Amino acid sequence: MKIKFTKMHGTGNDFVVLDGISQSISLTQTQMCFLADRHFGVGCDQILLVETAKQNAVDFRYRIFNADGGEVEQCGNGARCFARFVRQKKLTNKSEIHVETNSGLIILHVDESDQVRVNMGAPRFIPADIPINSSEQKEKYHVILDGNKIEFGAVSMGNPHAVLQVNDVTKADVTHLGSRLETHEIFPQHANIGFMQIENKIQFKLRVYERGSAETLACGTGACAAMVIGRQWGLLDEKVTARLPGGDLCIEWAGGGDPVYLTGPASFVFEGEIEIPAELG
Repeated sequence: MKIKFTKMHGTGNDFVVLDGISQSISLTQTQMCFLADRHFGVGCDQILLVETAKQNAVDFRYRIFNADGGEVEQCGNGARCFARFVRQKKLTNKSEIHVETNSGLIILHVDESDQVRVNMGAPRFIPADIPINSSEQKEKYHVILDGNKIEFGAVSMGNPHAVLQVNDVTKADVTHLGSRLETHEIFPQHANIGFMQIENKIQFKLRVYERGSAETLACGTGACAAMVIGRQWGLLDEKVTARLPGGDLCIEWAGGGDPVYLTGPASFVFEGEIEIPAELG
C-alpha cells in the first residue's frame, strides 16, 4: 500500500502528516510504528491524520498517533502544523479553522506571517479529568522513586501532564526520571513529563518526556501545562515565553476557567510517497 505524506515540524517537534480526505488511509498500530521509525520509515515524533469532520459547523477532524502507534488526545505543535497543512493543500482557505480532536473542539488562527495561534481550551485539574490516581485535587502531588520524594503539579491540556520544577534543565535526568514517571501507577493512562526551569516571571526553559515518544525537541501541550502550573505556583505572569530545545513558544492564560492560547511557527520539510508493508513482524 502506497500513501502520500508531508513531513513538518513545529519548533523541532516533527510530524508525518497524512491527508485522509484526498486518499483512503487505514493503518494498524504496527504500520504506524513503521511509518514513524527513523531508520526504516519516514521518521517522526507523531503522525497527524487529517479527516472529514463528523460534526456540523466543524471544518476537520484531527487525529494524533505517537511514535509507538498509540492514539492520543491532543498535540499543540501538531495543531499548528495541521493548520498550515490544510491551507497549503487548499483543503480550506479559512484563517480561523475549527477542528475536532479526541479531547474536544479546538480553534486555530493563522496570521499573515503563517504564525498559528491555537485556543487549547481551559486546563483541567480535577484528578479524574487528568487522570491521576488521587482522592483529592492538590497543588502538588508526590511519588517515591528510588527512595526519593518527587513533587510535581498535574494538569490535563487535553492529555495528561506532570510538571516538575528543576534548577537547571540541562542537568535534569529527563530520560530516566521521565520514563519512570510516565508509566507510574499514579497515572492510569500514563503521562507527559515536563521539567521546568523558571528564569523570570515571563520566561521559562522546558524539556519534555512525551508519553509514547520519549524526549522531544518541543511539546506544545507540555509548554501550556508548564505555564499553567507555574502560574498556579505564583511563579509566572499571564503571558510568557517557553524556551524549548527546538525553539520558543508564546503562551497566554488569564487563569481560572479561561482558555490557554499557544502561538508559534509551523514549518514544511519535505513531501513524498512511501510503501507501507501489508504485514509487519
